[in-house]
Amino acid sequence: MAEHISLSSEVSESQLGKRLDQVLAELFPDYSRTRIKEWIKDKAVTVDGVVVDKPREKVMGGETICIETVIEEEVRWVPQNIELDIVYEDDDILVINKPAGLVVHPGAGTPDGTVLNALLHKYPDIANVPRAGIVHRLDKETTGLMVIAKTIPAQTHLVADLQERLITREYEAICNGIMTAGGTVEKPIGRHPTKRTQMAINELGKPAITHYRVAEKFRLHTRLRLRLETGRTHQIRVHMSHLTHPLVGDPVYGGRPRPPKNASDELRETLKQFKRQALHAAMLKLHHPITGEEMEWHAPIPDDMVALTLALREDTKLHLDEMLD
Repeated sequence: MAEHISLSSEVSESQLGKRLDQVLAELFPDYSRTRIKEWIKDKAVTVDGVVVDKPREKVMGGETICIETVIEEEVRWVPQNIELDIVYEDDDILVINKPAGLVVHPGAGTPDGTVLNALLHKYPDIANVPRAGIVHRLDKETTGLMVIAKTIPAQTHLVADLQERLITREYEAICNGIMTAGGTVEKPIGRHPTKRTQMAINELGKPAITHYRVAEKFRLHTRLRLRLETGRTHQIRVHMSHLTHPLVGDPVYGGRPRPPKNASDELRETLKQFKRQALHAAMLKLHHPITGEEMEWHAPIPDDMVALTLALREDTKLHLDEMLD
């Protein structure tokens, strides 16, 4: 069944010089950038009444943009009874603590068994919200807090707050190597030029800013607290790898096991068996998209990261005299 789409909005002065596809993504956040580019190339977009079919066309500000198109009904994702760890819930939003191994959204190689499928089962009406209310994602093996919109107005406000960097997300991580002090990484991230499933520092990529501070030092590892200012795919993992301090267990960005000298068999085995990136979304703070109330949640560090931290801490204590020499 086809659905007719008719959208109209005015370009703000603050969007002067931006690309048409970027502006449309900001004006109509309910629709993916891929779909928006398709509409532009299909000549479904007019700027002040003139058809523009180039996504990179720049806007000046003040123009009226209209979209007239027809979309076929999308693939209907299957509701599945998958347990979710719900930290908070009201009529408008939902906050979950995602476990390792759970994919957020169906995609290539993962057609179902995701957070989205679980949401459709528990909240059938969420099917009316674009992307079933998912406004940001965590990697499959990253644990921690995610906010989900249960209504379209809530999603619209949450997406806008994410774009305006008004939502605070703080992470706990363990990286390889000893970091002496905290800092900020401000390096753009884009697709890897040859490995299409990976991201990389790319001067033509999207701006990406990660703040980090040292929480605890071990003999050859560091526990970190990190705060995202932007939310690019694999951002923390790419930025830490760029600093030559990849996350422990990260199979993609260089986090292979690196036991310190004279490490015990127990620690060597703990590092070897840690098969995912040591990354956990520990804190989430935002203003409620409908009431405006400031809200904050914390998720406890998962057992595998606690065990790794304790093993590294014990190793450091055992070799304290060597470190002081």
